[in-house]
Amino acid sequence: MRQGFRILTALVLMSTADAALADAARSVLKQVEVRGHGERAEVVLEGSVRAESYAVRTRAGGDVLVIDLADATLDDHDGVSLESTDLVRSAQASATERGVRIELTLQKHVTYRARAAEHGLVIALEQLTTSELELSPASTIAPSTSAPIDGTSLRRVSLEKRDLRERVVLELSRPTEFRILPGAKGPARMELKRASLARALGDSFTMPELALIKGVRLKVDGDRVLVEVDRADNAVGTAIREGDRIVWMLVPSAEAQGGMPKPRTLVAAATEAVETDVDSEEAASFLSGALLQTKTVGSPKFNGRRIDLDFKDADIHNILRLLSEVGGVNVVTSDDVSGSVTIRMRDVPWDQALDVILQAKGLGAERRGNLIRVAPNDVLEKERELAIARQKQQIELAPLETRLVPVSYATAKDLQPRVHEVMSPRGIVSVDERTNVLIVRDIVDNLDEVEELVRTLDTQTPQVLVEARIVEATSNYVRDVGIQWGGDVSLNQAFGNQTGLVFPSNIGMAGGAYDSANTPTQGLSPLAAQTAVPNFAVNLPAAAGAGAGGALGLTLGSVDGNYNLNVRLSAAESTGAVKIISSPRVLTLDNHAARISQGTQIPYSQVSAQGVQTAFISAVLELNVTPHVTADGSIAMKVNLTRNQPDFTRTGANGQPTILKREAQTELLISDGHTAVIGGIYTRNSGRTVDQVPLFGDIPIIGLLFQRRRMIDERNELLIFLTPRIVNREQSMMSAAPAPAANP
Repeated sequence: MRQGFRILTALVLMSTADAALADAARSVLKQVEVRGHGERAEVVLEGSVRAESYAVRTRAGGDVLVIDLADATLDDHDGVSLESTDLVRSAQASATERGVRIELTLQKHVTYRARAAEHGLVIALEQLTTSELELSPASTIAPSTSAPIDGTSLRRVSLEKRDLRERVVLELSRPTEFRILPGAKGPARMELKRASLARALGDSFTMPELALIKGVRLKVDGDRVLVEVDRADNAVGTAIREGDRIVWMLVPSAEAQGGMPKPRTLVAAATEAVETDVDSEEAASFLSGALLQTKTVGSPKFNGRRIDLDFKDADIHNILRLLSEVGGVNVVTSDDVSGSVTIRMRDVPWDQALDVILQAKGLGAERRGNLIRVAPNDVLEKERELAIARQKQQIELAPLETRLVPVSYATAKDLQPRVHEVMSPRGIVSVDERTNVLIVRDIVDNLDEVEELVRTLDTQTPQVLVEARIVEATSNYVRDVGIQWGGDVSLNQAFGNQTGLVFPSNIGMAGGAYDSANTPTQGLSPLAAQTAVPNFAVNLPAAAGAGAGGALGLTLGSVDGNYNLNVRLSAAESTGAVKIISSPRVLTLDNHAARISQGTQIPYSQVSAQGVQTAFISAVLELNVTPHVTADGSIAMKVNLTRNQPDFTRTGANGQPTILKREAQTELLISDGHTAVIGGIYTRNSGRTVDQVPLFGDIPIIGLLFQRRRMIDERNELLIFLTPRIVNREQSMMSAAPAPAANP
């Protein structure tokens, strides 16, 4: 008995010494001083306070300011010194389980700003203005890990969307203080103290893909920079510091999220989350800029009180009793637990120390609430095996029941294989195809799981309306200018104007550039539509005729008919513009292919050994699409869009028209209700043609009498738009959203 009492006394003394060493490593708060006057005050915390271990918040509607110092203790001679101030009514410092808490009872609503000082922390208080009080009773300020530094510049502003959150990322040249100005309505505003804008930085930023952030504006007001975010009415903001960056996250408010669907994931066993998102405007901006320790997925998480242990050949039972006292839990050991432990640990969580000690001794633990049972691993394994055997025996002996599970949206036959996976070996399931009902026979527990599984999978399938729009714009311009002129000259005895020479006594000359079948001669004679012998020397007419262009003829001749001159000018110009809009649309279920087409079938002849046969080729407008609705409400699609059109101006040898083919095939992701341009083609054909008589056509000015000029300019533009819409978005998403968990 005496020997056991000495060992227990030594353990208590050693644990007391270890606790004293642990307390010595903690921050020590020596003095709290509140001073100030008028609309400003300061709370000075003197002591070895680490900048990254404090948090500031308000409660009671802004009437109480709470300062928490983690891992801190109060000095034996601590005290609170309170001057007479218009902002602080009373102050109180007290020790808590996690550290020290200072509570200030305020007489007026204030904003606050925290900074690290040489011997502790300084919390600056400032009374809210009247305009700020009308908007909100509180605002938030971000602490700086060091004293304020002048010369901070805002270098870059970017907008992004991650994990259903929209963010404004502010990149600074160095850390600086910031605060979110109060205001539940209108643009959200952030103030950067003692900061300026970089020269190359603009003053406004937008990103059309964002729904909550409509735009960001920057303003310089003296030695501060104001960041204004035009937000949606249902958006709330949270700002955190990441080194030299400030990340301002905006999410829908709790009221707006109440009716919005969230992705649902079913898991066999839920695990504790390693990270916790802070969505409070007030708390998040006080997060420290210190680096966080990260753990790999699946590794144990220890968050118990940190202790120091140093024992040699200590009894395992006494070690477990010591850890039970430190952790505030109840530890029960079996009779098979025995032995001694030699251990030396510094600054480790008590639950991690317990885990290491049990592993070293080949022991295991079962925890239920605040009760921990310690036993050898083989004993626990046998107990688990016996429990599994009992569970199997209960399944084999439990009575079977039959339950009808109706299926509304899915097909019962398709759900039958999934139901088999959650049933016991004794269970059977059949399908009544007429009523679309599952007939399940199994034990009661499995029947409940089957119903839960069917309710989860039997959701209304989203229906997607896909609308395509094909816009074709064509313009053309053609100009053609031509000239025809010629004549004849006769010097002979018949007309009495012979040359008087022996040779040549008679001379005759006439133009010969004409074709009696194709040469246009209209306008050269007032009596006849055609002139039989126009005698053109230059025959370069424009394509003028019925419905195209015009022509003017001129005839000059002598009285005796010896000299004749014929001139015919022709010109044509045409301008045209065509716009064609095709808009096929089709409605289909999620993950189901859909097709819609419209067009004509053109017959053509095929010659083979069986003779001449008539076949058909299709010229259609066709839309083929397979949509898939993602968890965030966007739509992924595989699209094949075709527009084929017959062109009767270009025909084959047997008169069959050619096919003008336009096709787009792609895969893309579009937000619900948004329109995307999935493709476009722009073509332009331009040309200039000059027909002329050699040599004469090259003479300046006079050469125009020997030329025909043609100019053509054709432009064609094709654009393809695509707009998907979820027709039954609200019903399908709400049916897929998880049901609220029942209270235990």
